[in-house]
Amino acid sequence: MKAFAELYTELDASTSTLHKVDALERYLRRAAPADAAWAVYVLAGGKPRQAVPSRLMREAAQEAAGLPDWLFEESYQAVGDLAETIAHLLPEAPAAEDVGLSVWMGERLPSLRGAAPEEARATLRRWWAGLDWNGRFVLSKLITGGFRVGVSRLLVLRAIARVSGLDEKLLAQRMIGWTDARAAPDAARFLALVAPADPSAPADPALAGHPYPFFLAHPLQADPSTLGPSADWLVEWKWDGIRAQLVLRAGRVWLWSRGEELVTERFPEIERAGRALAAALDAGGAGLVLDGEVLAWDEAGGRPLPFAALQKRVTRKTLTPAVLRESPAAFVAYDLLEHQGADWRGRPQAERRATLEALVAGAAVPGLRVSPRVEADGWTALAALRETSRERGVEGFMLKRASAAYGIGRTKAEGGGDWWKWKIDPFTVDAVLVYAQRGHGRRASLYTDYTFAVWDRPADAGDAAGPRALLPFAKAYSGLTDDEIRRVDAVIRRTTVEKFGPVRSVTPTLVFELGFEGIARSPRHKSGIAVRFPRMLRWRTDKPVTEADSIDVLRAMMAGAPAAEDGNDRASGILAPGDAGPTGS
Repeated sequence: MKAFAELYTELDASTSTLHKVDALERYLRRAAPADAAWAVYVLAGGKPRQAVPSRLMREAAQEAAGLPDWLFEESYQAVGDLAETIAHLLPEAPAAEDVGLSVWMGERLPSLRGAAPEEARATLRRWWAGLDWNGRFVLSKLITGGFRVGVSRLLVLRAIARVSGLDEKLLAQRMIGWTDARAAPDAARFLALVAPADPSAPADPALAGHPYPFFLAHPLQADPSTLGPSADWLVEWKWDGIRAQLVLRAGRVWLWSRGEELVTERFPEIERAGRALAAALDAGGAGLVLDGEVLAWDEAGGRPLPFAALQKRVTRKTLTPAVLRESPAAFVAYDLLEHQGADWRGRPQAERRATLEALVAGAAVPGLRVSPRVEADGWTALAALRETSRERGVEGFMLKRASAAYGIGRTKAEGGGDWWKWKIDPFTVDAVLVYAQRGHGRRASLYTDYTFAVWDRPADAGDAAGPRALLPFAKAYSGLTDDEIRRVDAVIRRTTVEKFGPVRSVTPTLVFELGFEGIARSPRHKSGIAVRFPRMLRWRTDKPVTEADSIDVLRAMMAGAPAAEDGNDRASGILAPGDAGPTGS
C-alpha cells in the first residue's frame, strides 16, 4: 500500500502528462505482478465495491481520533472529503505497515463486508493505526468506493507499453473487460497482459469474444469547411443510443458497450440478429466485428425512439414481454472492424464502409441495419440538412475521413482529426440556482454541484394564483471556470437558507444559461420534465432572477416530442428534500 499511496500522491500533485506516465512506469516496474494488476484496475477506472457504510467509517474515525461528534462534523464540513478528514485527524502511525495493494484489495477489504459493526470499527482503527497519512487517505478512498485520480486509461496504457515493450493497440485490446468487477485482477492476468506477442501462438480463449478498443470522435467547433472538400468525408447521422460492438466469432455472439460492459443478454433480438447474420454469410467460425449503435427502434416509422425508451432495457432487471414490445431494439452498424477473422482497422474508412454495406444489405437480417450515408452538395447543403436533426431523432452528423484508419480512443491524426461529431446546437434556458452540494477531489471544499429551477409560470401570467414559485428541474456541475466556481461558492455560503445533509438551499440570486441535448416528459420529477446532459453555458450576471425562464419555455421545447415513461439517468439531479426524483446526474 505504501508504494501505491506514494504513486497516488505523485499523480494527484502533477498536471504534466509526461510526469504522470513516468510515475506510473516507475511503479509498475517495481511492483509485484499482483499489486500491479490491482493498480491497473483502479487507475483504469475499476470501481471496487464499498466495503463498509460511510456512517460506520465516520464512527470508527471519530473514536480513533478521540473527538466529540460536533468537532469531527465541523472538521468534515471544512475539509469536504471524508477520506481526507480521516487522514488529517487520526494520529500519526509510529511505524507504517507495508502490505501490498493486492492483499488489501483481494483479502482485507472483502473481509469487512458483512462484518458486525463493532468488529468492522475495530478493524478500521487497527488498519489506520498502521498507516501513514498517504496510506490512510488512499485506503479510506478505496473502502468507500470513491477512489478517483487524475489519470486517464490512455496514460495507464502508455506506461504499460513502456514496461512491456508492447504496442499500445495490442495492450488496449487485451485490456478490454479489465475493469469488470466480476473478474478480480491477479498476478496471472497482469503477466498475461504484458506477455510478449507471439503471432504463431494459438488465440487466447479468454479474448475470443473481446471487442476492439473504440475509436472516438472530437466535437467540431469550427466551420466544417476548414476540414477541406466535403467529398473527402463520409457523412452519417449521429445517433442517440448506446455505442457498441457486435462480435461474431466461433459460432457465438457478444455485444459490448463502449463502457466495456457485456450487454448481450439485455438485447436478445440483437443477439438473434447476429446469429442470423453469421448464418446468412456462412461465416462459421470466422470472425466478424461491427461497430455501431444500439437504438430503440420504431420499425413502422423507420426511425429511432427516444433514448428513455432504450434506457428501460438497461435498467430493468427482468425483460418482460411488455418491455420488449414497447422498446424494440436494433443494431445500426457504421463500421467494419474485423472480417473473416482479419483485422480491418488499418484499411481506409471508405473501403470498410463499402464492404459493410454489401455484407449487411445482402444478408437482410431483421434488427440489423447500416447507418445511412448522408449525401449533399457541399458543406452549406449539409448544414441545412443538419438543422432537421431533432425531427429525425438524431443529434447531428458524424464526419469520417474517407481515407482514415480506425484508431484508438479520441486520438488525432497528424493533419487533424479523422472523426468529428458535428452536433446541433443545444437547447438553452435561463435558470435559477436553488440548491448546492460540495464537489469531489480537489473541489471537495467548494460547492460545485448545483440544482436549477425555472418559474412555474411566466412573469406576465398575472398573480391570481398567488406568488410565482421556482420549480427545480435539473442538476449541473460542469461549464464554469475555477474562478467562477470560487465566486459562486462565496455567494452560496452567504445566501444559505437551510442545510439538508450535504445539500444547501440558498436564497435565489444567481441566474445561469443552461444547455442540454434533449428533453422528455418524466412523471418521476415534480417538474414533469427531464433533460439530458445539462451543463452551464454561462453565468447570466446581467439578468435578474425575476427574468429567468418559466416552465412554459421547457414545455414549448418539448412540444411534439414523444412521451417518455421516465427521464434517463443523465437527467436532472439534486432535488428538494422529500422530492421523489433521483439525485444522479
